[in-house]
Amino acid sequence: MNGPPKLGRVLPTSDTAGTAVPRPGRGREGAVVAAAFVICLLGGTVRVENTLSAPPLAAWLLALVCCAVLPARHRRPLAVLAFTTAAGVAAQPLGLLLSPPVIAPALAAAHACTLHVPGERRAAGAVTLAAVALAGSVPLAGDLSWRDASRMGMMAAAPLVAGLVGHAVRTRRAYLAAVEERARRAEESRELEARRRVAEERVRIARELHDLVAHQITLAGAQATVAAHFFDSRPEQTRVSLRELVETTGHALDELRATVGLLRQTGDGDAAAPEGPAPGLARLPDLLKSFRRAGLEVAVREEGRARALPPGVDLTAYRIVQEALTNVTKHAAGRGARVGLDWGGGRLTVTVSDDGGAPGGPPALSDRPPGYGLIGMRERAAAVGGELTAGPRPEGGFLVTARLPLPPARDPAAAGAEGRAPGATGTGRTDGGIEGTT
Repeated sequence: MNGPPKLGRVLPTSDTAGTAVPRPGRGREGAVVAAAFVICLLGGTVRVENTLSAPPLAAWLLALVCCAVLPARHRRPLAVLAFTTAAGVAAQPLGLLLSPPVIAPALAAAHACTLHVPGERRAAGAVTLAAVALAGSVPLAGDLSWRDASRMGMMAAAPLVAGLVGHAVRTRRAYLAAVEERARRAEESRELEARRRVAEERVRIARELHDLVAHQITLAGAQATVAAHFFDSRPEQTRVSLRELVETTGHALDELRATVGLLRQTGDGDAAAPEGPAPGLARLPDLLKSFRRAGLEVAVREEGRARALPPGVDLTAYRIVQEALTNVTKHAAGRGARVGLDWGGGRLTVTVSDDGGAPGGPPALSDRPPGYGLIGMRERAAAVGGELTAGPRPEGGFLVTARLPLPPARDPAAAGAEGRAPGATGTGRTDGGIEGTT
């Protein structure tokens, strides 16, 4: 709810065109009317012989009538200008000397006309007609003299000058309004940009927490399931699964602690730097070992010549494999999966599929509602300029395919000398640094 208007500011109103213009306060309005009345009354004291006398009754009547309608000049500028101009034309028949002081109310009306009449041409035309009417009424007094010619020039110039002053004020008000509007739009744009960045940061944090923590929790659940499955028939396997469960939960706590530590950084260097680089395909063997401990059999096939990846693409490939294998552990009925890395065609194609179910073995965690894993993988792939597709295979199971851009290949000697991803064993190999079928 907006508070009361600040002191010292004029309340906005609207003219006929709908443009916001300030409404003068009562004190200022009264001062303008009083000044016009005094000037008009003093103008009535001047005679043709350049002598002064007490203002006659006609001067009092003209000042009172004209100033009585001046407060309406903001709402009805054309009508007030026409009335005060007609009163100025009637000044000479009433025995007054037509001069700029006598038409002071008409000058105030001309100023208001250029401020409030919609359309500059319309306002300029009305002020010009008023100037012509006042100047043309000078010869009505009798024979023309050089003094009458000078008065005609003054009577024509006075309304035009008042109109020019009003036009300048109107132009400045429009300029200030445009500046305020641009400032307001810029402020709104900054707020929208800040909100967008906050939303993106929240998505990024949620994605990192999902990838770092959900993976370990899922493995812990799978290991607990294996332990429960072999509790009576194979106690030794149960003890191994429980030891691996303790190790997995320890890793989960470490990664959660590291992630929360990053979120606590304020940018002033008061928080410790992250431990080690971001994960990439170099850590893929360790990732596969963790799934192997959970009972998932993984076969890896790599084709093409591996290249050093940019950090973003390297992290994205690792996270996609991690999330896809996590989904296999959580939702697939079988206990086997296949990971493919294809470095051909100027891009890295990452595929992860499961066998669609196999009899025997410990039960899978398949009765879980779907989460945001596929959404997160698609967002990660799109963030580095790639794409990801996922869906069931005709022969059974589920297939995730990510196509990520690769940096331009250099000459063969440099390509062979650069760092290779672990497990880059050449075309069609499934052994080497990345472990094959477990």
